[in-house]
Amino acid sequence: MSTSPVVLLDGAMGTELERRGVDTALPLWSAAALDTAPQVVQQIHLDHIRAGAQVITANTFRTNLRALRKAGLAHRMRELTFRAVALARAAIAESGNAQVRLAGSIAPVEDCYSPELVPTEEELQTEHALLARYLAEAGVDLLLIETQNTIREAVAAARAAASTGKPFWVSFVLDNQNRLLSGESLSDAVRAVLPFAPQAILVNCVPTSQVRAAVRLLRHATPREIAIGAYANAGRVDEATGIWTMEGGDSPQAYAEAAQAWIAEGATIVGGCCGTTPEHIAALRASLR
Repeated sequence: MSTSPVVLLDGAMGTELERRGVDTALPLWSAAALDTAPQVVQQIHLDHIRAGAQVITANTFRTNLRALRKAGLAHRMRELTFRAVALARAAIAESGNAQVRLAGSIAPVEDCYSPELVPTEEELQTEHALLARYLAEAGVDLLLIETQNTIREAVAAARAAASTGKPFWVSFVLDNQNRLLSGESLSDAVRAVLPFAPQAILVNCVPTSQVRAAVRLLRHATPREIAIGAYANAGRVDEATGIWTMEGGDSPQAYAEAAQAWIAEGATIVGGCCGTTPEHIAALRASLR
């Protein structure tokens, strides 16, 4: 066991499903595997736990109402959300490590990289409240609001998460100037969600090269009693094919070395986003010992 004060998250689900040969076509992306390859979803969770993850995230990034509606599956939202949580719980049970915590993912209701698509306040409140409620009812330990690209959606999701009474974290996706994709500042985003009492504030889905500066911004903007963290990408989208590629991406060792700089800046929660694998999490664990 690590004696590090750093909490270790798991790595990617969507790109890992793709790497293992599971179809992740839009609009469902990773959620399609809840029907087509549930055993692979559970195995990915288990592999991350065995690699050292102390918090794993249920495969609910795309079980929100809007994504399911696009696939004609809105009527199965509760079922699929509960299935995702059950698969993660089964992996924790199989691992024999009852200390592992389970987060429920709450993503933007539209595309993560398209802040211009964020819908009305009323739609945001309705849709985030529904997923947050289902995740709480399914029994997650905490809610992970992630890849948020605008302040107003992050606030709507934080309000929904807070209403469940569950602890929650908020994580933002940034442009290459470490602003939200909407152009809003990270410090303004932090201030906007603080009234809802998040347990932690993070950044995710950004290249490893810019995370240290982002974590430094987070530390300046966030009260000391609130944890900060990061989980970065270890690859990129191939512009020609639109498929995630690890060409030029970070090896597990390089990723773990980069994360040491985030920890030096004050990050106490680290893990992996797109392109990271259980091997990346194992390297992180080894570097924390």
